[in-house]
Amino acid sequence: MQDVKDDINSLVGTTAFRDGFDRRGFLKTALGTGFAASVLPVCAQTMIKTDTSGLTAGEVTITVNGQNVPMYRAQPEGKTNLPVVLVVSEIFGVHEHIADVARRFAKLGYLALAPDLFVRQGNAAAYPTAAEVIKEVISKVPDAQVMADLDACVAWAKDNGGNTDKVGITGFCWGGRVTWLYAAHNPKVKAGVAWYGRLVGDKTALTPTHPVDIAADLKVPVLGLYGAKDTGIPLESVDKMKEALAKGGSKSSFVIFENSGHAFHADYRPSFVEADAREGWRLCLAWFKTHGVI
Repeated sequence: MQDVKDDINSLVGTTAFRDGFDRRGFLKTALGTGFAASVLPVCAQTMIKTDTSGLTAGEVTITVNGQNVPMYRAQPEGKTNLPVVLVVSEIFGVHEHIADVARRFAKLGYLALAPDLFVRQGNAAAYPTAAEVIKEVISKVPDAQVMADLDACVAWAKDNGGNTDKVGITGFCWGGRVTWLYAAHNPKVKAGVAWYGRLVGDKTALTPTHPVDIAADLKVPVLGLYGAKDTGIPLESVDKMKEALAKGGSKSSFVIFENSGHAFHADYRPSFVEADAREGWRLCLAWFKTHGVI
């Protein structure tokens, strides 16, 4: 539990709305819209807005072992045989920022899928504090469930215009850790990009392994984008991960942003660092291209 709390220490902060913005307008009302109550207020003036022109975008549903799992999908309208990218959210779920990231990928020719990986445990958007989100939802999510849901996303993509010979995965914070784990779970993934995901931690029945544990056997190349000032993920843990990766052959790599802390890509939070977010995005796209995702 402490591991997750450390991850979000610098993600949760206080800021103000730009004049004229109503807090109620930012509450999450459907998948891919609004924001979790625990992150409000948001930095409206720095939020990136990607439109749906030329895209098919919105919520679809997949079924996994009898459970309906909502998923935000964005893709170029009318196109098939598309490269696939899985977009894995932070602990706050598939809110407006995560959907926007999916649309950014779709504008570049991807079928982007962002599943609600917490649907069985509860609505992460409903709790007023991050501590409650962790206690009531995140701490109850098994890694095995997450891997199965992501497998189902890939299967859905295959039947709905995606080229599953070209699959990439990227994720933020909680989703960054998942990115490392899914890259190990599914060696058919071409590449992953993990944004400031935890690398080490306590082992539990629900989280029996962490990225450092799978590093030596990893086959999929993963790019880690991390902040030197991240108080929840110290550089010592990055060094441990590098040492473990050196024992294998995945050719994974790290880029450390010296001026950033945690969640520097989150343009709706005060942690956002525009220059590093832009460079991280460029590196992400280049990594996918280099390793055959697109």
